[in-house]
Amino acid sequence: MLTRLQVKNYVLIDSLDISFPEGLVIITGQTGAGKSILLGSIALALGSKADASLIGENGDKCVVEAEFEADPEDASLRSLVEEMDADWDGGHLILRRMVGRTGRARAFVNDSPVTSSALQSLSSRLIDIHSQHQTLKLADARFRLSVLDHYAGNGGLLSECSRAYSSYVSCKSEVEELKSFLAKAGAEKEYNEARYRQLESASLREGETEELEAEQRQLANAEEIKSSLYAVESMFSDDEQTGRMSLDSILRDAARRLEKISEYVPQTSSLIERLEGARVELDDILSEVSSIEERMSFSPDRLAQVEERMSLLYSLMQKFGCRDVTGLIACRDSLSGALFDSAAVEDRLAELSSRLDALKKEYDTLCRKLHSARTQAALPFASDIEKSLHNLELQNAVFSVGICPAGAGPSGTDSAVFRFSSTGTNPVDVEKCASGGELSRIMLCLKDKMARYTRMPTMIFDEIDTGVSGSVADKIGSMICSMGENMQVFAITHLPQVAAKGQAHYLVSKDTDSSGRTVTTIKKLSDDQRVIEVARMLSGSKITDAAIANAKSLLEE
Repeated sequence: MLTRLQVKNYVLIDSLDISFPEGLVIITGQTGAGKSILLGSIALALGSKADASLIGENGDKCVVEAEFEADPEDASLRSLVEEMDADWDGGHLILRRMVGRTGRARAFVNDSPVTSSALQSLSSRLIDIHSQHQTLKLADARFRLSVLDHYAGNGGLLSECSRAYSSYVSCKSEVEELKSFLAKAGAEKEYNEARYRQLESASLREGETEELEAEQRQLANAEEIKSSLYAVESMFSDDEQTGRMSLDSILRDAARRLEKISEYVPQTSSLIERLEGARVELDDILSEVSSIEERMSFSPDRLAQVEERMSLLYSLMQKFGCRDVTGLIACRDSLSGALFDSAAVEDRLAELSSRLDALKKEYDTLCRKLHSARTQAALPFASDIEKSLHNLELQNAVFSVGICPAGAGPSGTDSAVFRFSSTGTNPVDVEKCASGGELSRIMLCLKDKMARYTRMPTMIFDEIDTGVSGSVADKIGSMICSMGENMQVFAITHLPQVAAKGQAHYLVSKDTDSSGRTVTTIKKLSDDQRVIEVARMLSGSKITDAAIANAKSLLEE
């Protein structure tokens, strides 16, 4: 239940720190006193939309704290709190919201920061606020189905159905993606296969173009190369026609001449050794030149083959947008992978299609179970609502529930239609035939059932009695009071018949502070003050003795 509310600088509320008891709590105040502001501060603490306009004049931020005592044995609620990395603290929960001038809001649970969505998820398990306009929910198909499911105890089935639907939708989405991929791949398959075969048949090899280019240069200049090599070889041999000595003969002759004078010039000994070394080196050079010359041969056929291979590689590079053979090899491997992936995707598609059929069967089975449970619960549920409406002085009212087919969703394939007739004949869709007062009574009956079956610890009714008066108001008050025996109920009301039912009564009012500013305040009324407030609600601004006597009578009932 909500045990305490602290508000600082929220709209017209400068500072508020108030505690609430169990049972039925009545909140009253004149029109415009600020009851909606008080309700708005609670909604902010529960995770509603926040912006800078909520900040009052007394500072740069507003802070709202709502303190709850939850069932310490509620394992699911505890799990939800601990998933937020917040302390469970035996079910003692403080929900805090802070809003700054920039409009940025921060949320906390037991001093641990949480997201607004997480705060909303938690608060929906702690409190339910029925606003003045919530009768519009009767037009909401999800709300109608939710009320019936709570009555039927379909919580477990709904969880299974939601899980099955989520799995089915996820699998179906993946199947559609694979089909789209295969359709696209199929359209390009022949093209990709042809491109892959072209690259595969080319027997590509890293560094091949560099080798071919070097060989092509040699073959194209073979005659010049052989001529130069032959000329070098001739320099190492004697030429009898011209009488030119070979380099070897020249070096030998030089060595002999130096040897003759070495006796007179000792330094020539080292020169003789160097000439001998040069002669050996030149002999080795001649050997290598001769070897190169023997290997060199001019082959027009080989040149044509090399140039043809180079032309093929260059044309492939141009066609596939590659700079070298390495790029062509990467392109070939990519095409190979794509062709292989298509085969793997086909296998995966077959596997998922089989799983999709199984998930659809599971989902359909759960939908049938839900439909059966709803169909069985519809008549007793409608009968209970009808009895409650009769107790609220709609003696001739008829209420029925129809189960109709709807599109597949997390809650199955059903929709619920609530039909109503205040005269007992020709019931039609409730949103099309009920008056404001009738809608309020229908909604109260539905909330009464939901509160019982959801075990909601706290419920706030914001003028649920709109459009009713007299004995009907008294009976609405009795129903709300009866709800307060099993849970905490806040009733914001203008009706004295309802206000007289509560165990605790709070008054919201507007006052002017010392600076002339208008501020909203709330205080708990004593027994005597409560008599005066109920009397005011009975008689208006002028409180008569008769009104006071009437108020005392109402409070004593």
